[in-house]
Amino acid sequence: MKFYEFNIKRKSKIALHLPAHGRGPGLAPGLKWLLNCRPATWDLPELPAIGGPLESKGVVAYSQRIMAERWGADHCWYGVNGATSMLQVALMAMTSPGDRVLMPRNIHRSLINGCILARLKPILFNIPFDPYTGLWQLPDAENFEKILIKIGHIAAVVLIHPTYQGMAGNLTSLVEKSHQKGLTVLVDEAHGSYFAVVPDELPKSALASGADLVVGSLHKSAGGISQSAVLWLQHERVKASRVELALYWLQTSSPSAALLASGEAALNYLASEPGYRNLKRSMKLGHQLRTDLSCAGFPLVVNQDPLRLVLHTAGLGITGLEADSWLMAKGLIAELPEPGCLTFSLGLSPDKRLAKVMLPILENFQEQLLGLPLSPFMIPPFPDTIELELCADIAWCPKKEVISLEVATGRIATETLCPYPPGIPILYPGERIDAKRTLWLQQQHSLWPMQIPSMISVIVE
Repeated sequence: MKFYEFNIKRKSKIALHLPAHGRGPGLAPGLKWLLNCRPATWDLPELPAIGGPLESKGVVAYSQRIMAERWGADHCWYGVNGATSMLQVALMAMTSPGDRVLMPRNIHRSLINGCILARLKPILFNIPFDPYTGLWQLPDAENFEKILIKIGHIAAVVLIHPTYQGMAGNLTSLVEKSHQKGLTVLVDEAHGSYFAVVPDELPKSALASGADLVVGSLHKSAGGISQSAVLWLQHERVKASRVELALYWLQTSSPSAALLASGEAALNYLASEPGYRNLKRSMKLGHQLRTDLSCAGFPLVVNQDPLRLVLHTAGLGITGLEADSWLMAKGLIAELPEPGCLTFSLGLSPDKRLAKVMLPILENFQEQLLGLPLSPFMIPPFPDTIELELCADIAWCPKKEVISLEVATGRIATETLCPYPPGIPILYPGERIDAKRTLWLQQQHSLWPMQIPSMISVIVE
């Protein structure tokens, strides 16, 4: 079967994975209309009437201005290279080569790649880790303030809100503490763009929390198609011209008209009354499914996003990766398998019969399990902060060799070790590996054997 035939013909019983449109039902109405037209008719270049993200005239420029006003930002840019590119654009716009940037340990790999491109010096700060679920938790505001005091001069801060698994908290406090130190704040909001739409039920959005730059992924948290993204800018800490220069460097010079339209349609629908009603309906179904599964005895991880359902598989005596393999064979496809959990993305238009279809599969799955809950995971042996010896020279270092994890103690990594998804590296280029890290990395290899290799690349010393 050809690739395009595979994509069209392949059906699953329950597809609870991204994109959030759920293979169509959750698409923004304007985008549905567009996709029903003959594809070749909307594969258009940057004609004068259309323009593009960096043009001052045309419908794209007009749309970006209107959307910024509608969502409460000073500026808005549509992205066609995904949130990955927009995060790198934002990072480059708010810094200069050689700057030190503070980031949480669980940043997406795209940001560390952005540091390589922009020749920045990332400083990673540790965050709480739950050994029972194997998940990173939210930064502690008090500890974050202490880090800001002792870290020395930095140019900017990067934060994540919410996490991939839908955990969110008091982002406003972290932003305020950063601004009090005169720092620019970028928030990776790839998994929670719609937080601004329902402020009475969800934590504040990154824009409402005061962040200077915010990146949203519109296929993860809105009714857009893959690779459509948005970058918001507010306040005066970063000039719009800096963002546009970075976009000029990093974005394609031939942006897809379909992806630009996807960005507009997704954001426009979310901010509309019909979009709000649909979102509220979807969240109500998410709350009900959570209740139904809990009442049936399934352990769920507490989070703040009703459209991210996280099954604590370790509590059932099985890894998330093994559970995912079993459930996928039964037609239930999750979004994110991890050693201790399995995350389902309910999307923006979940079927109201979801519980009736999902519960029998999970109950049959549970009947196959005879083991006790898994032992707690080893807490990552990270210091409160670590400054990477990272620059393009190390990332592209020609003097490197590949060695076994067993003999990695004392060596400096030149490449990223990163299970994908979720795309959060467990080892960064420029990190020196101590004995505790060596043991932990070997354990990670045993947990993610298909994702984490037993051999790594290090600098020749």
